[in-house]
Amino acid sequence: MTKSKDARVTIALACTICVSKGTVGKSTSISRYTTRKNRRNTPTRLEPKKFCVCCHRHTYHKELKK
Repeated sequence: MTKSKDARVTIALACTICVSKGTVGKSTSISRYTTRKNRRNTPTRLEPKKFCVCCHRHTYHKELKK
């Protein structure tokens, strides 16, 4: 069992384009990735550019709230 004060946490990243479209349009799902980040070194939210399988292009993926 991990402690809640660990420096490394698992986060989810969601496509910004798919989230803004919602369920209206071609895409009915949201592209999501999971990754780990160090809470002490990166306290701000991540926003990397990753490939979205729903949009079929590279888009920005924002960190989701927990």
